[in-house]
Amino acid sequence: MEVVALVPARGGSKGIPRKNLAPLAGQPLLAWTIEAALASEAVTRTVVSTEDDEIARAARAAGAEVLARPAELAADGTPMRDVIEHALDELGGTEVLVLLQPTSPLRRAEHVDAAVALLHATGADSVLSVVEVPHRYRPGSLMALDGDRLVALAEDYAATRQEKPAVYARNGPAILVLRPGEETERLAPERADPYARELEELGAAIEGGPPPRLGRDDALGQARAIDALYRAAAEGRAVTL
Repeated sequence: MEVVALVPARGGSKGIPRKNLAPLAGQPLLAWTIEAALASEAVTRTVVSTEDDEIARAARAAGAEVLARPAELAADGTPMRDVIEHALDELGGTEVLVLLQPTSPLRRAEHVDAAVALLHATGADSVLSVVEVPHRYRPGSLMALDGDRLVALAEDYAATRQEKPAVYARNGPAILVLRPGEETERLAPERADPYARELEELGAAIEGGPPPRLGRDDALGQARAIDALYRAAAEGRAVTL
């Protein structure tokens, strides 16, 4: 089965210029994601989609294939759906696509493999990495300004924090695994299974049991790494962890 890891890495990021090449612990940010994809047992091809020659060179040096992306698909407002569809059209034969954003550098091969395994095990259209939303940010707790007054955005029937239902948000995505087809129109199809990446739990939310506990250090380490990267990149420094 052809399982393609697609790493989208354009050169024109505005928040942090040249973000995907920012040095992190001795190698470009991009290389950490390529390394995880290449080490994955499920992934059969690792492809970086970019319009940038320098990023292409860095990707090849890290061991990935490079897919030349047209400049019009590397603009600030380009939807990720268009980038995915371009890759699927150009590569051909992809049965499972694994989208890995370079901005999750501490994602590891075992996380990729677990997400792909969950796709096969459940028959879902996609597996999407998510994070649980803190209770104070859940719909029943949110308000908006209506003129000079605060109004609730949703009814909140929960009397206590414990009664509020858990809700989830995409986390990047650190991992998005999908079966190519019409579902790429939405990127979050009707049948999507969650791959939870929480502060204390990182794993597949599979019916019949909670995700495996891997400890706080994984998530805290990623948070520290990304914070250090962003601070250093803004100041033009390298990051050593």
